[in-house]
Amino acid sequence: MSESRAVRLPADLCSAAEQKFGSNFGSLDELVIFLLQELLTSDSSDLDQAELEVVEERLRDLGYV
Repeated sequence: MSESRAVRLPADLCSAAEQKFGSNFGSLDELVIFLLQELLTSDSSDLDQAELEVVEERLRDLGYV
């Protein structure tokens, strides 16, 4: 990785994340890096397609489709 930047997070949020995910990640930094990488690599069109399917299902249930 290149240079680092500091990010300020609420202490209670950090503690809760460390308690819940601490055994899977070496540090809170590693967890945040993983999450940001996942968000950046995920395809936003997948979410759009999922939303479209929900709308279509609702319209079908209402008898419009």
